[in-house]
Amino acid sequence: MYIGQGTFDDVPLSMLFPQLSATGIESLQRSAHSVAAAQSEVASKGWDWFPEHAVFTGPQCRTQVILLLCDIRPSGPGDWLEFQLQVGWTDQGRHEVTALVNVGCWCESDHSTHDGDVLKFAVGDEISLPHAFEACAERMTGWLADPRDADFWRAREDLPARRL
Repeated sequence: MYIGQGTFDDVPLSMLFPQLSATGIESLQRSAHSVAAAQSEVASKGWDWFPEHAVFTGPQCRTQVILLLCDIRPSGPGDWLEFQLQVGWTDQGRHEVTALVNVGCWCESDHSTHDGDVLKFAVGDEISLPHAFEACAERMTGWLADPRDADFWRAREDLPARRL
């Protein structure tokens, strides 16, 4: 499977989201650039896109991600935070835009990561793709400006504390 990588300006938005107007594409670009301005080196150059997922092929066991930004930051010895902004598909064939914070798992059985906070929109009658992306980009910008540490997010979600 081909995975595109680069800056947001490299993302072939009209190919991934052919239903978007020029105004919609400009809105996504503005929102993505606001994330990059949040002092994230990853956000300025670390976008991944999956052209094979641009067309909905039916419900899948895993989310079919079309566009992804993942900023991984250390948070103490052996610990980390993941900040993600992604566009994928719902099982009903609607675009889904998600911003989330993941923390490393310190449970008895390793789950790899846990969600610390999630903002998710299914695109449709209630919200457009550009508006959902803008809201998630705004949330991501806030997290990157004040990322806290992984222990903060674990406590907030009542997850097991990091083992020292």
